[in-house]
Amino acid sequence: MNALDLLYWPLALITAPAWARKSRGDWRQRFGHTPPLPAPGRKRLLLHAVSVGEVNAIRELIPLLTPHADVVISVGTDTGIARARQLFDGRAAIVRYPLDFSAAVRRFLDAVRPDAVALVELELWPNFIRECGRRGVPVAVINGRLSERSFRGYRKIRAFIGASFRALAFAAVQDEDYARRFRHMGVPPERCRVTGSMKWDAARIEDEVEGSARLFAELGIDPGRPVIVAGSTGPGEEALLHSACPPGVQLVCAPRKPERFDEAAAAVPGCIRRSVTKPGGAGGETPARGSPATDRVSGVRGSDRFLLDTIGELRQAYARADVVVVGRSFMGDLYGSDPVEPIGLGRATVIGPHYGDFRFAVEAFREAGGIRVCRAGDLGGELARLLGSAVERAGLGERGRKCIRSHQGASARHAAMLLQVVGAQVHPGAGSAVSVDEDVLAPG
Repeated sequence: MNALDLLYWPLALITAPAWARKSRGDWRQRFGHTPPLPAPGRKRLLLHAVSVGEVNAIRELIPLLTPHADVVISVGTDTGIARARQLFDGRAAIVRYPLDFSAAVRRFLDAVRPDAVALVELELWPNFIRECGRRGVPVAVINGRLSERSFRGYRKIRAFIGASFRALAFAAVQDEDYARRFRHMGVPPERCRVTGSMKWDAARIEDEVEGSARLFAELGIDPGRPVIVAGSTGPGEEALLHSACPPGVQLVCAPRKPERFDEAAAAVPGCIRRSVTKPGGAGGETPARGSPATDRVSGVRGSDRFLLDTIGELRQAYARADVVVVGRSFMGDLYGSDPVEPIGLGRATVIGPHYGDFRFAVEAFREAGGIRVCRAGDLGGELARLLGSAVERAGLGERGRKCIRSHQGASARHAAMLLQVVGAQVHPGAGSAVSVDEDVLAPG
């Protein structure tokens, strides 16, 4: 136990009422009791993705790395673990990232034995960085982002956390504003490079998504009438959308956090919940005949409001939307959600004015004419205008897709940097277009 552990334990006790309210699993692995991984026959790279968003961001990176290195993905949240298994099972080992107690970190690193570590976006913990340094394991940040809000918090503890920033092998960040903040926190300028965002690469530009028609049919959504899909909604937004939705239009709300599903259902009176309409039901039970859910599935008109209270089906819902609303952006303390996925599907997309955590992407789309930004009080009028013009919806979606294409390529840049820092042998023709340049770590 070190001095930092002595600080963590009181903090854990003080914050226990907050985190105890959330369902969490894998407590043994959270304390570093990770089953030992077999020794690889080549260099091993550990990628840490905090949750679902970061896991989705590395979707295009993993195929570029696996022909040349053994890849392990660590994730902190239960939903992130589930998503990682869905995307990467069989291609990479998936493990639980430990709490930052020194003993837990040591046990975790003993089990995984990485040759290098990449932190997706940030998630920089002092004991973990220190123990990697003690073992001679380089740690880098890829897809780095440090919002103004987070930067204000980090800056207050710079004397405490600055050594961890200074220890990074490199920081590959999304834009120049983030680079400036990373340098201020201690990353040497020669190790900080603007490489763009991998979320542009993860945006698959498709017209159809497998399972989307089945999802709408099982929910009982009428394909002949307009549909608005609101993704990653936050507190207060379901009620806002319910009131702003034009008459006769169907609304699907997908709350960002599973613990809010019941709260969201209460905010949308009469909504039909996906967990009930899904074959087998949420808990393995089939809804009784005559329930609102089964009546809708069998074609009897019911509610025009639907709640996507499941994980992993939002993309299918986006694919059949006439208009998408990106949530956590209409209330000032939520800072937005990622609009890239629905725009990649060609959907006309609306976001609220509070999108600070995704400022770069939203501003790029705004400049390209590929997204609409509006205040809460204007949402109803904006939705009515878009639903009234198929031409405007199509143009908005196509301009957004063009913007995505112009920003792609960060995954290949990150792959090249990581393969160099891990010391992997890159074999031409091994199924990857990655090439490592000698000056890849030079500042951009």
